[in-house]
Amino acid sequence: MTKQAMNILVVEDDAALRDALLITLETAGHRARGAASGPEALALLEREPFQMVVSDLRMTPMDGLALLAEIRSRKPGLPVLLMTAFGDVDKAVAAMKGGACDFMLKPFEPRALIEQIERHALPPQAEGVIAADAKTREILLLSARVAKTDATVLLTGESGTGKEVFARYLHDQSPRAKGPFIAINCAAIPDNLLEATLFGYEKGAFTGAQSAQAGKFEQADHGTLLLDEISEMPLALQAKLLRVLQEREVERVGGKKPIPVDIRVLATSNRDMAAEVAAGRFREDLFYRLNVFPLAIPPLRERPADIVPLAEYFLALHGARLGRRARLTADAAAKLAAYRWPGNVRELENVIQRALILAPGDRVEAEHLCLADSAQPGPVPAVSAGVGAVPSAPSFVPPPAFAPQPAAAAPVNMKDLERQHILETLAKVGGSRKKAIALLGISERTLRYKLAQYREEGYLKEGD
Repeated sequence: MTKQAMNILVVEDDAALRDALLITLETAGHRARGAASGPEALALLEREPFQMVVSDLRMTPMDGLALLAEIRSRKPGLPVLLMTAFGDVDKAVAAMKGGACDFMLKPFEPRALIEQIERHALPPQAEGVIAADAKTREILLLSARVAKTDATVLLTGESGTGKEVFARYLHDQSPRAKGPFIAINCAAIPDNLLEATLFGYEKGAFTGAQSAQAGKFEQADHGTLLLDEISEMPLALQAKLLRVLQEREVERVGGKKPIPVDIRVLATSNRDMAAEVAAGRFREDLFYRLNVFPLAIPPLRERPADIVPLAEYFLALHGARLGRRARLTADAAAKLAAYRWPGNVRELENVIQRALILAPGDRVEAEHLCLADSAQPGPVPAVSAGVGAVPSAPSFVPPPAFAPQPAAAAPVNMKDLERQHILETLAKVGGSRKKAIALLGISERTLRYKLAQYREEGYLKEGD
């Protein structure tokens, strides 16, 4: 497996040993910088990003334990490996209690140091990927390693956990990063269009096919194809997908010859794929073909250290779009950290977007965070009552089944507009999905997927 180059900071007051460590790390393909003391190391950490620190324990004027404590306060997620020539067990115990990722006794083999780097160093960062929690960093490290191969990856996890973000990360860290990244949601395309969308079609293949069209597989040539919600793919198409994965060639609808494709396939699902296979809804041979390298993305409640950093990221992202710079107060951060987030990262992003609308200034207070579990009986706050009018105690009340969005929740983007249109249509036909499908012009599978998504995001209650 190809190794990932890391930025490593070595802190050692013995110049000869420091040089030896730097040579060892650079020979292994890493980028290493040296510091002769704790203060020099802290200055370097302020100027450059590092993915791990390797530090001697006994130094002056700042020893390794004091340096570790300072790094913990400034950069809490940065791994620190301590080393000593004295074999002092008490110091080793204190280092581990202080947050060191591990402890090495000198002398040690160069290979042992490289293994520690590969085990503990932070994975490469990417835009939109927040990994403050140790569990997320572990997933990113695995992702960075498998990214260098062409192995098919199956990403599983609850809806809203950010599976597509991790899939994009896999592509960006892979040798195919300069090629296209094509994503298709298998649940959002009507059954009768999915085959032509995936595999393409020839002119005259069906009514309306006035010219030949390349499918998603051909569009992803020399890049990565993400099959989102793969478990929603009809069984008839699963056999054709299996052939593509085996033969690395596609045949367009109405075509007579196969077209070779050079692609890497990623797939996601929020279902228990083994259970889908057992129930006969998913082909067993395709499951094993996709599940070469499984990556389970944990729900947000199981990586609590990510919650506030993610909220701050979304605050900056959506604040920039609104031309605002807002920050979370300590009470707001505590409220976010205490919530269980059944809708995961997607729900958190929605909450931050609402908070930006409700907060009048540059501070997002706890009262601006509309969490479903803390909803109080009463009307949704009338934010449209007047310019600058902000409710004193806003609360988010999920709308009743299929009820249209109230004026206060007026759609601010196409996704909100689509949700409001679908719920209004369902309300208009008294909740009849058959009538709603006819009016909306979408398949029953697509409507089922949309409603499940709204339920997970808190717009519908369980059983609606």
